[in-house]
Amino acid sequence: MSNCAIVGINWGDEGKGRMVDLLTQDYDVVVRYQGGGNAGHTVINEKGKFALHLLPSGIFRSGVVNILGNGVAMDPENLWNEIQSVSAQGVAVTPDNLKISDRASVLLPWHRDLDSLEEARLADKKYGSTKQGIAPFYSDKYQKKTIMAGELFFPDHLKAHLADLLEWKNLTLTGVYGAEPYTMERLMAWVDDYCEKIKPYICDVGAFLKSAQDSGKKILFEAQLGSLRDLDYGIYPYTTSSNTTAAYAPIGSGFPGAKIDEVIGVVKAYSTCVGEGPFTCEWFGEEAEKLRQAGFEYGAKTGRPRRVGPLDIVATRYGVQVQAATNIALTKLDVLSYMDKIPVCTHYILNGKQIDNFPFPTLLNDTKPVIEYMDGWKCDISGVRRWEDLPVAAQKYVEFVEREIGCRIGYVSVGPERESIILR
Repeated sequence: MSNCAIVGINWGDEGKGRMVDLLTQDYDVVVRYQGGGNAGHTVINEKGKFALHLLPSGIFRSGVVNILGNGVAMDPENLWNEIQSVSAQGVAVTPDNLKISDRASVLLPWHRDLDSLEEARLADKKYGSTKQGIAPFYSDKYQKKTIMAGELFFPDHLKAHLADLLEWKNLTLTGVYGAEPYTMERLMAWVDDYCEKIKPYICDVGAFLKSAQDSGKKILFEAQLGSLRDLDYGIYPYTTSSNTTAAYAPIGSGFPGAKIDEVIGVVKAYSTCVGEGPFTCEWFGEEAEKLRQAGFEYGAKTGRPRRVGPLDIVATRYGVQVQAATNIALTKLDVLSYMDKIPVCTHYILNGKQIDNFPFPTLLNDTKPVIEYMDGWKCDISGVRRWEDLPVAAQKYVEFVEREIGCRIGYVSVGPERESIILR
Protein backbone atom coordinates (compact mmCIF):
# COMPACT_ATOMS: atom_id res chain seq x y z
CA MET A 1 0.00 0.00 0.00
CA SER A 2 1.27 3.48 -0.88
CA ASN A 3 -0.34 6.87 -0.24
CA CYS A 4 0.91 9.80 -2.27
CA ALA A 5 0.54 13.58 -2.18
CA ILE A 6 0.85 15.67 -5.33
CA VAL A 7 1.84 19.22 -4.46
CA GLY A 8 3.03 22.43 -6.05
CA ILE A 9 6.63 23.44 -5.46
CA ASN A 10 6.51 27.09 -6.51
CA TRP A 11 3.75 29.73 -6.79
CA GLY A 12 1.06 27.36 -8.06
CA ASP A 13 -0.04 26.73 -11.67
CA GLU A 14 2.69 24.11 -12.06
CA GLY A 15 0.50 21.47 -13.72
CA LYS A 16 -0.71 19.43 -10.72
CA GLY A 17 -4.07 18.62 -12.34
CA ARG A 18 -2.51 16.89 -15.33
CA MET A 19 -0.30 14.84 -13.00
CA VAL A 20 -3.23 13.79 -10.80
CA ASP A 21 -5.21 12.87 -13.91
CA LEU A 22 -2.28 10.77 -15.10
CA LEU A 23 -1.44 9.02 -11.84
CA THR A 24 -4.99 8.21 -10.72
CA GLN A 25 -4.74 5.11 -12.89
CA ASP A 26 -2.79 3.66 -9.96
CA TYR A 27 -5.00 4.96 -7.11
CA ASP A 28 -8.44 4.25 -5.71
CA VAL A 29 -9.20 7.54 -3.92
CA VAL A 30 -8.28 11.16 -4.71
CA VAL A 31 -8.66 13.76 -1.95
CA ARG A 32 -8.59 17.56 -2.15
CA TYR A 33 -7.50 18.65 1.31
CA GLN A 34 -7.21 22.47 1.26
CA GLY A 35 -8.10 25.58 -0.71
CA GLY A 36 -11.24 26.28 -2.65
CA GLY A 37 -12.48 27.58 -5.98
CA ASN A 38 -9.77 30.25 -6.22
CA ALA A 39 -7.44 28.35 -8.53
CA GLY A 40 -7.84 26.03 -11.48
CA HIS A 41 -6.39 22.65 -12.39
CA THR A 42 -6.40 22.24 -16.15
CA VAL A 43 -6.83 18.68 -17.40
CA ILE A 44 -6.82 17.45 -21.00
CA ASN A 45 -7.78 13.85 -21.71
CA GLU A 46 -9.92 11.79 -24.04
CA LYS A 47 -13.05 13.41 -22.60
CA GLY A 48 -11.96 16.94 -23.51
CA LYS A 49 -10.34 19.96 -21.86
CA PHE A 50 -11.42 20.90 -18.36
CA ALA A 51 -10.56 23.66 -15.88
CA LEU A 52 -11.41 22.23 -12.46
CA HIS A 53 -11.65 24.51 -9.44
CA LEU A 54 -13.16 22.40 -6.67
CA LEU A 55 -13.64 18.92 -8.10
CA PRO A 56 -10.64 16.63 -7.56
CA SER A 57 -8.77 15.82 -10.77
CA GLY A 58 -9.51 12.11 -10.37
CA ILE A 59 -13.13 12.70 -11.36
CA PHE A 60 -12.40 11.49 -14.92
CA ARG A 61 -11.23 8.01 -13.90
CA SER A 62 -13.86 5.28 -13.68
CA GLY A 63 -13.86 3.55 -10.29
CA VAL A 64 -11.95 6.34 -8.51
CA VAL A 65 -13.65 7.94 -5.50
CA ASN A 66 -13.07 11.70 -5.22
CA ILE A 67 -13.26 13.51 -1.90
CA LEU A 68 -13.49 17.10 -0.72
CA GLY A 69 -11.98 17.01 2.75
CA ASN A 70 -12.72 19.12 5.80
CA GLY A 71 -9.83 21.47 4.97
CA VAL A 72 -11.48 22.65 1.74
CA ALA A 73 -13.42 25.91 1.42
CA MET A 74 -16.59 24.16 0.31
CA ASP A 75 -18.50 26.54 -1.97
CA PRO A 76 -21.86 24.90 -2.85
CA GLU A 77 -22.63 27.40 -5.60
CA ASN A 78 -19.36 27.02 -7.49
CA LEU A 79 -19.28 23.28 -6.85
CA TRP A 80 -22.77 22.71 -8.21
CA ASN A 81 -22.05 24.80 -11.30
CA GLU A 82 -18.85 22.82 -11.86
CA ILE A 83 -20.67 19.50 -11.48
CA GLN A 84 -23.18 20.65 -14.08
CA SER A 85 -20.41 21.78 -16.41
CA VAL A 86 -18.39 18.54 -16.42
CA SER A 87 -21.57 16.44 -16.52
CA ALA A 88 -22.56 18.25 -19.71
CA GLN A 89 -19.26 17.02 -21.20
CA GLY A 90 -20.08 13.41 -20.41
CA VAL A 91 -18.31 13.04 -17.05
CA ALA A 92 -20.41 11.18 -14.47
CA VAL A 93 -20.52 12.84 -11.04
CA THR A 94 -22.53 10.89 -8.49
CA PRO A 95 -22.49 10.25 -4.72
CA ASP A 96 -20.55 7.08 -5.56
CA ASN A 97 -17.55 8.92 -7.04
CA LEU A 98 -17.78 12.27 -5.21
CA LYS A 99 -17.98 12.61 -1.45
CA ILE A 100 -17.92 15.80 0.64
CA SER A 101 -16.82 15.78 4.26
CA ASP A 102 -19.61 16.59 6.69
CA ARG A 103 -16.95 18.54 8.61
CA ALA A 104 -16.10 20.80 5.68
CA SER A 105 -17.09 24.39 6.40
CA VAL A 106 -19.39 26.08 3.89
CA LEU A 107 -18.29 29.18 1.99
CA LEU A 108 -21.27 31.54 2.14
CA PRO A 109 -22.14 34.18 -0.49
CA TRP A 110 -21.05 37.09 1.69
CA HIS A 111 -17.51 35.74 1.70
CA ARG A 112 -17.16 36.60 -2.00
CA ASP A 113 -18.66 40.04 -1.34
CA LEU A 114 -16.19 40.73 1.46
CA ASP A 115 -13.28 39.59 -0.69
CA SER A 116 -14.15 42.12 -3.40
CA LEU A 117 -14.87 44.89 -0.91
CA GLU A 118 -11.53 44.45 0.86
CA GLU A 119 -9.50 44.31 -2.38
CA ALA A 120 -11.23 47.55 -3.44
CA ARG A 121 -10.38 49.14 -0.08
CA LEU A 122 -6.73 48.09 -0.36
CA ALA A 123 -6.50 49.58 -3.88
CA ASP A 124 -2.83 49.56 -4.96
CA LYS A 125 -1.90 47.51 -1.87
CA LYS A 126 -4.22 44.63 -2.80
CA TYR A 127 -3.11 41.01 -2.44
CA GLY A 128 -4.22 39.96 -5.93
CA SER A 129 -7.17 37.90 -4.73
CA THR A 130 -9.27 35.94 -7.22
CA LYS A 131 -12.26 37.29 -5.26
CA GLN A 132 -13.70 33.85 -4.60
CA GLY A 133 -14.10 34.59 -0.88
CA ILE A 134 -11.23 32.40 0.31
CA ALA A 135 -9.54 34.74 2.81
CA PRO A 136 -12.83 35.86 4.45
CA PHE A 137 -13.94 32.22 4.57
CA TYR A 138 -10.85 30.93 6.36
CA SER A 139 -10.88 33.94 8.68
CA ASP A 140 -14.45 33.09 9.67
CA LYS A 141 -13.62 29.39 10.01
CA TYR A 142 -10.89 30.10 12.55
CA GLN A 143 -13.24 32.45 14.37
CA LYS A 144 -15.75 29.59 14.46
CA LYS A 145 -18.20 31.69 12.44
CA THR A 146 -19.10 29.22 9.70
CA ILE A 147 -21.48 26.31 9.31
CA MET A 148 -20.30 22.80 8.59
CA ALA A 149 -21.73 20.81 5.70
CA GLY A 150 -23.23 18.27 8.09
CA GLU A 151 -25.45 20.97 9.59
CA LEU A 152 -27.44 21.07 6.35
CA PHE A 153 -29.22 17.91 7.53
CA PHE A 154 -30.66 19.69 10.60
CA PRO A 155 -32.95 22.45 9.21
CA ASP A 156 -34.06 24.04 12.48
CA HIS A 157 -30.54 24.12 13.88
CA LEU A 158 -29.19 25.38 10.54
CA LYS A 159 -31.62 28.29 10.34
CA ALA A 160 -30.89 29.39 13.92
CA HIS A 161 -27.14 29.16 13.35
CA LEU A 162 -27.34 31.14 10.10
CA ALA A 163 -29.45 33.81 11.82
CA ASP A 164 -26.71 34.30 14.42
CA LEU A 165 -24.03 34.51 11.72
CA LEU A 166 -26.16 36.90 9.67
CA GLU A 167 -26.53 39.35 12.55
CA TRP A 168 -22.77 39.29 13.16
CA LYS A 169 -21.73 39.51 9.51
CA ASN A 170 -24.03 42.44 8.73
CA LEU A 171 -22.13 44.49 11.32
CA THR A 172 -19.05 44.19 9.11
CA LEU A 173 -20.82 44.60 5.77
CA THR A 174 -22.68 47.76 6.75
CA GLY A 175 -20.43 49.25 9.43
CA VAL A 176 -16.98 48.73 7.87
CA TYR A 177 -17.72 48.76 4.14
CA GLY A 178 -21.06 50.57 3.89
CA ALA A 179 -22.44 47.65 1.85
CA GLU A 180 -25.99 46.35 1.70
CA PRO A 181 -26.90 43.97 4.53
CA TYR A 182 -27.99 40.40 3.87
CA THR A 183 -31.50 39.28 4.74
CA MET A 184 -32.52 35.88 6.04
CA GLU A 185 -34.77 35.43 3.02
CA ARG A 186 -31.89 35.98 0.62
CA LEU A 187 -29.63 33.65 2.55
CA MET A 188 -32.17 30.84 2.77
CA ALA A 189 -32.95 31.17 -0.93
CA TRP A 190 -29.24 30.59 -1.61
CA VAL A 191 -29.28 27.55 0.69
CA ASP A 192 -32.27 26.15 -1.20
CA ASP A 193 -30.70 26.85 -4.59
CA TYR A 194 -27.29 25.31 -3.94
CA CYS A 195 -26.82 23.63 -0.57
CA GLU A 196 -29.79 21.33 -1.03
CA LYS A 197 -28.34 20.15 -4.35
CA ILE A 198 -25.03 19.05 -2.90
CA LYS A 199 -26.47 17.31 0.19
CA PRO A 200 -26.50 13.84 -1.44
CA TYR A 201 -22.69 13.98 -1.66
CA ILE A 202 -22.11 14.81 2.04
CA CYS A 203 -21.02 12.00 4.35
CA ASP A 204 -18.59 10.94 7.07
CA VAL A 205 -15.43 11.11 4.96
CA GLY A 206 -13.20 10.13 7.88
CA ALA A 207 -14.99 6.79 8.27
CA PHE A 208 -14.81 6.21 4.51
CA LEU A 209 -11.06 6.89 4.34
CA LYS A 210 -10.34 4.70 7.37
CA SER A 211 -12.28 1.86 5.78
CA ALA A 212 -10.48 2.43 2.47
CA GLN A 213 -7.08 2.18 4.14
CA ASP A 214 -8.08 -0.92 6.12
CA SER A 215 -9.10 -2.63 2.88
CA GLY A 216 -5.79 -1.82 1.18
CA LYS A 217 -6.96 1.04 -1.03
CA LYS A 218 -4.39 3.57 -2.28
CA ILE A 219 -5.04 7.26 -1.60
CA LEU A 220 -3.80 10.22 -3.63
CA PHE A 221 -3.86 13.64 -1.94
CA GLU A 222 -4.24 16.60 -4.32
CA ALA A 223 -3.01 20.04 -3.26
CA GLN A 224 -3.99 23.43 -4.60
CA LEU A 225 -1.45 26.20 -5.32
CA GLY A 226 2.19 25.76 -4.27
CA SER A 227 4.77 26.02 -1.49
CA LEU A 228 5.28 29.76 -1.92
CA ARG A 229 1.54 30.37 -1.42
CA ASP A 230 1.41 28.42 1.86
CA LEU A 231 0.00 30.56 4.66
CA ASP A 232 2.86 29.76 7.05
CA TYR A 233 5.81 29.04 4.76
CA GLY A 234 5.04 31.14 1.69
CA ILE A 235 5.69 34.77 0.72
CA TYR A 236 3.36 36.15 3.41
CA PRO A 237 1.11 38.10 3.12
CA TYR A 238 0.92 37.30 -0.61
CA THR A 239 -0.21 33.77 0.10
CA THR A 240 -3.41 31.82 0.06
CA SER A 241 -5.25 31.39 3.37
CA SER A 242 -4.61 27.68 3.88
CA ASN A 243 -1.68 25.27 4.10
CA THR A 244 -0.60 23.97 0.72
CA THR A 245 2.00 21.56 2.11
CA ALA A 246 1.87 17.77 1.98
CA ALA A 247 2.21 17.70 5.76
CA TYR A 248 -1.31 19.16 6.03
CA ALA A 249 -2.88 16.51 3.77
CA PRO A 250 -3.91 14.04 6.49
CA ILE A 251 -5.50 16.79 8.60
CA GLY A 252 -7.36 18.48 5.77
CA SER A 253 -8.47 15.23 4.19
CA GLY A 254 -10.57 14.06 7.12
CA PHE A 255 -8.16 11.24 7.96
CA PRO A 256 -5.48 12.68 10.31
CA GLY A 257 -4.00 9.22 10.89
CA ALA A 258 -3.08 8.76 7.24
CA LYS A 259 0.57 8.10 6.42
CA ILE A 260 2.03 9.60 3.23
CA ASP A 261 4.63 7.40 1.58
CA GLU A 262 5.53 9.56 -1.42
CA VAL A 263 5.39 13.30 -2.17
CA ILE A 264 5.47 14.20 -5.85
CA GLY A 265 6.32 17.86 -6.27
CA VAL A 266 5.30 19.51 -9.53
CA VAL A 267 7.68 22.09 -11.02
CA LYS A 268 7.23 23.99 -14.25
CA ALA A 269 10.28 24.15 -16.54
CA TYR A 270 10.17 27.94 -16.14
CA SER A 271 8.56 30.19 -13.52
CA THR A 272 5.02 31.55 -13.49
CA CYS A 273 3.06 33.49 -10.91
CA VAL A 274 -0.54 34.71 -10.70
CA GLY A 275 -1.28 37.52 -8.28
CA GLU A 276 0.73 40.09 -6.39
CA GLY A 277 3.90 39.88 -4.33
CA PRO A 278 7.66 39.60 -4.89
CA PHE A 279 8.80 37.50 -7.86
CA THR A 280 12.58 37.75 -8.08
CA CYS A 281 13.09 36.19 -11.50
CA GLU A 282 10.24 38.03 -13.24
CA TRP A 283 10.54 39.04 -16.89
CA PHE A 284 8.83 42.03 -18.46
CA GLY A 285 8.06 43.36 -21.91
CA GLU A 286 8.55 41.47 -25.17
CA GLU A 287 10.68 38.74 -23.60
CA ALA A 288 7.94 37.96 -21.07
CA GLU A 289 5.13 38.08 -23.62
CA LYS A 290 6.90 35.64 -25.91
CA LEU A 291 7.23 33.08 -23.09
CA ARG A 292 3.67 33.76 -21.91
CA GLN A 293 2.29 33.06 -25.37
CA ALA A 294 4.48 30.00 -25.92
CA GLY A 295 3.16 28.44 -22.71
CA PHE A 296 -0.34 29.96 -22.91
CA GLU A 297 0.15 31.36 -19.42
CA TYR A 298 -3.25 32.70 -18.43
CA GLY A 299 -5.03 31.87 -15.17
CA ALA A 300 -7.46 28.93 -15.38
CA LYS A 301 -9.87 30.67 -12.98
CA THR A 302 -9.49 34.34 -13.88
CA GLY A 303 -7.94 34.39 -17.35
CA ARG A 304 -5.37 36.85 -16.02
CA PRO A 305 -1.97 36.87 -17.77
CA ARG A 306 0.49 35.07 -15.54
CA ARG A 307 3.74 36.74 -14.57
CA VAL A 308 6.60 34.73 -16.08
CA GLY A 309 10.36 34.26 -15.89
CA PRO A 310 13.12 31.64 -15.97
CA LEU A 311 13.17 28.68 -13.62
CA ASP A 312 14.13 29.86 -10.12
CA ILE A 313 16.47 27.33 -8.50
CA VAL A 314 16.53 29.15 -5.13
CA ALA A 315 12.75 29.21 -4.78
CA THR A 316 12.37 25.68 -6.17
CA ARG A 317 14.93 24.21 -3.79
CA TYR A 318 13.08 25.86 -0.90
CA GLY A 319 9.76 24.49 -2.15
CA VAL A 320 11.20 20.98 -2.35
CA GLN A 321 12.34 21.25 1.28
CA VAL A 322 9.01 22.66 2.51
CA GLN A 323 7.11 19.83 0.84
CA ALA A 324 9.64 17.12 1.75
CA ALA A 325 9.32 16.04 -1.89
CA THR A 326 10.57 12.58 -2.78
CA ASN A 327 10.04 12.87 -6.55
CA ILE A 328 9.59 15.71 -9.02
CA ALA A 329 7.42 16.07 -12.10
CA LEU A 330 8.90 18.71 -14.41
CA THR A 331 6.14 20.06 -16.65
CA LYS A 332 6.00 22.08 -19.90
CA LEU A 333 9.57 21.38 -20.94
CA ASP A 334 8.37 21.59 -24.55
CA VAL A 335 7.53 25.30 -24.13
CA LEU A 336 11.24 26.17 -23.94
CA SER A 337 11.94 24.70 -27.37
CA TYR A 338 11.85 28.11 -29.09
CA MET A 339 14.83 29.45 -27.09
CA ASP A 340 18.43 29.54 -28.36
CA LYS A 341 19.69 29.68 -24.79
CA ILE A 342 17.74 28.54 -21.72
CA PRO A 343 17.97 30.97 -18.78
CA VAL A 344 18.00 29.73 -15.18
CA CYS A 345 17.99 31.79 -11.99
CA THR A 346 20.71 30.00 -10.02
CA HIS A 347 21.30 32.38 -7.07
CA TYR A 348 20.01 35.62 -5.55
CA ILE A 349 21.92 38.80 -4.78
CA LEU A 350 20.87 40.42 -1.49
CA ASN A 351 22.63 43.51 -0.14
CA GLY A 352 25.51 42.93 -2.52
CA LYS A 353 26.06 39.31 -1.48
CA GLN A 354 25.21 36.12 -3.35
CA ILE A 355 22.83 33.84 -1.43
CA ASP A 356 21.42 30.38 -2.10
CA ASN A 357 18.80 30.16 0.66
CA PHE A 358 15.32 31.52 0.13
CA PRO A 359 15.11 34.64 2.33
CA PHE A 360 12.49 35.89 4.80
CA PRO A 361 9.53 37.38 2.84
CA THR A 362 10.28 40.99 3.83
CA LEU A 363 13.69 40.74 2.15
CA LEU A 364 12.43 39.40 -1.17
CA ASN A 365 11.75 42.85 -2.64
CA ASP A 366 15.48 43.58 -2.34
CA THR A 367 16.72 40.42 -4.06
CA LYS A 368 18.08 40.31 -7.61
CA PRO A 369 18.42 37.17 -9.74
CA VAL A 370 21.69 35.66 -10.93
CA ILE A 371 20.97 34.25 -14.38
CA GLU A 372 22.99 31.53 -16.07
CA TYR A 373 22.32 30.10 -19.54
CA MET A 374 22.24 26.58 -20.91
CA ASP A 375 22.15 25.45 -24.53
CA GLY A 376 18.72 25.22 -26.13
CA TRP A 377 17.56 22.35 -28.33
CA LYS A 378 15.53 24.31 -30.92
CA CYS A 379 13.29 21.45 -32.02
CA ASP A 380 9.80 20.16 -31.22
CA ILE A 381 9.93 17.62 -28.39
CA SER A 382 6.17 17.33 -27.78
CA GLY A 383 6.06 13.90 -29.44
CA VAL A 384 8.92 12.40 -27.42
CA ARG A 385 7.94 9.62 -25.01
CA ARG A 386 11.31 8.11 -24.05
CA TRP A 387 14.11 9.79 -22.11
CA GLU A 388 16.78 8.59 -24.51
CA ASP A 389 14.92 10.24 -27.41
CA LEU A 390 15.13 13.72 -25.91
CA PRO A 391 17.79 16.00 -27.39
CA VAL A 392 21.00 15.96 -25.35
CA ALA A 393 20.57 19.66 -24.48
CA ALA A 394 17.11 18.94 -23.03
CA GLN A 395 18.49 16.02 -21.04
CA LYS A 396 21.26 18.22 -19.66
CA TYR A 397 18.74 20.89 -18.64
CA VAL A 398 16.67 18.34 -16.71
CA GLU A 399 19.76 16.83 -15.08
CA PHE A 400 21.04 20.29 -14.09
CA VAL A 401 17.73 21.18 -12.41
CA GLU A 402 17.61 17.81 -10.66
CA ARG A 403 21.11 18.28 -9.27
CA GLU A 404 20.55 21.87 -8.13
CA ILE A 405 17.23 21.31 -6.33
CA GLY A 406 18.37 18.09 -4.67
CA CYS A 407 15.47 15.87 -5.69
CA ARG A 408 15.07 13.27 -8.42
CA ILE A 409 12.98 14.24 -11.45
CA GLY A 410 11.03 11.11 -12.27
CA TYR A 411 8.51 12.61 -14.69
CA VAL A 412 9.06 15.01 -17.59
CA SER A 413 5.95 16.46 -19.22
CA VAL A 414 6.21 17.61 -22.84
CA GLY A 415 2.57 18.54 -23.42
CA PRO A 416 -0.78 18.97 -21.66
CA GLU A 417 -2.29 15.67 -22.78
CA ARG A 418 -2.38 12.69 -20.45
CA GLU A 419 0.02 10.66 -22.59
CA SER A 420 2.54 13.50 -23.14
CA ILE A 421 4.85 12.27 -20.43
CA ILE A 422 8.36 10.82 -20.19
CA LEU A 423 9.09 8.45 -17.29
CA ARG A 424 12.67 8.36 -16.07
